[in-house]
Amino acid sequence: MNWLARQIADAIVLSARLLTGAKARWRGCLPSAAPRVYFANHRSHVDFVLIRGCLPPPLRLITRPVAGADYWNASRLRRFIGIDVFNSLLISRCDCREVGDDPVAQMTQAVQEGDSLIVFPEGTRNTTDQALLPFKSGVYHLACACPDIEFVPVWIDNLDRVMPKGEWIPVPLLCTVTFGAPILLQEGEIKDQFLHRCRAALLGFAPSLE
Repeated sequence: MNWLARQIADAIVLSARLLTGAKARWRGCLPSAAPRVYFANHRSHVDFVLIRGCLPPPLRLITRPVAGADYWNASRLRRFIGIDVFNSLLISRCDCREVGDDPVAQMTQAVQEGDSLIVFPEGTRNTTDQALLPFKSGVYHLACACPDIEFVPVWIDNLDRVMPKGEWIPVPLLCTVTFGAPILLQEGEIKDQFLHRCRAALLGFAPSLE
């Protein structure tokens, strides 16, 4: 990351935390430089900014949000913010992927190279009244490829009330980002079991269950 991009990243993170009053709560683990996969509920476009901003500064440099290439490649500015500023791992979300565009392979390579990732298993922003949408299978396949990697649940609370849909002025409420106990893939664990454990870990921090 060049100097200018790093300054912009720090400014965006600081602004987001000031506007939302985001506060980190480490309830099941402590920050670590070891590669991890942070998986979180997804309510807004600034979710990954808040998660990254709640990490100690040295860890921000090795923590990459996983994001849709179609969105971040839509303009030169978005591409600069996504790739240069936040070092995002851009993946294709369409069925016309080229050779080498397998999302799980891309994430596996990043983790094996020492990076941590921020992922949203719901696959898209949740604009419903449900606490969580059904999880996509990508996190399970990544866990199978990297069975020793910790999957850390991260619950973002109050952000949809701090920044209501369609509003530009934040409401003065405290937004919390809670990091839970890491999850490891168990021997012989099938997809539905692993996804259920991950989902239950997130819902454990939700204000009210489905």
